[in-house]
Amino acid sequence: MAGLTERLTERLTERLTERLNEGSGMKSCLNWVQNLVCVLIVSAAPLALAGDSDDGSILRERLVKLRPDLPVQSVSSTPLPGIFALELPGGTYLYGTADGKYLFAGDMYELTDTSLVNLAENRRSDYRRDLMEQVNVKDMVVFQPKGPTKAVINVFTDVDCGYCRKLHQEMAELNGLGIEVRYLAYPRAGVDSDSYFKIVSAWCADDQKAAITSLKLGDTIPSKTCANPVADQYELGQKIGISGTPAIVLADGRLLPGYMPAESLANAIGL
Repeated sequence: MAGLTERLTERLTERLTERLNEGSGMKSCLNWVQNLVCVLIVSAAPLALAGDSDDGSILRERLVKLRPDLPVQSVSSTPLPGIFALELPGGTYLYGTADGKYLFAGDMYELTDTSLVNLAENRRSDYRRDLMEQVNVKDMVVFQPKGPTKAVINVFTDVDCGYCRKLHQEMAELNGLGIEVRYLAYPRAGVDSDSYFKIVSAWCADDQKAAITSLKLGDTIPSKTCANPVADQYELGQKIGISGTPAIVLADGRLLPGYMPAESLANAIGL
């Protein structure tokens, strides 16, 4: 175990030196180290004793007993022997020892030969991808390219959001790059808010795309109601962990929070 700790410490020192040489600020580097320090601590600590639970049940039982209000959705193993991941709503993870004596928060990273892999974010991406695959595209407002579709993005949007409007202004450019934009409703003020009723009216309009465009230009549209997916999509966004709009979910489950210019967005998704 001592040898493993020494190797991890050497790798951490090397990567920190690289980041400083690359010009990363000290605050950025300290935040990066904070995300990794728990892994080093766990590596230096004794592993779970023989006879301890190997499925995380003891950890979960102890945590639920101490914090019955904590909504633990699942417990799963990690690459570190004796350490389990506890998933909370919105893609938040806690980690703890099999004997249920130690618990820590933060993302777990794997240090490969070429990069740092955020294992927690990989789990969140899988979770988001699985949820998005359950959404019927017919329930979205879709802006398709005139030519071949090279990529698809799912955008949780609010018609009263300034950056959502800015992204919508680049719709022609996005479509021109071969990007299909699928809108899902996410009225940030919640169900029964003014934004909620506006976006419901757009989803119920005869021409949904024209209605969405009018609202994003600051215009008004006729109030209308119908059977619609707005509340369900808002709930889906909360499950995914969306806290602001626009929020872009890619086909592989990666989340790109906030506005990005069309060219930058195309680069981010590999076009």
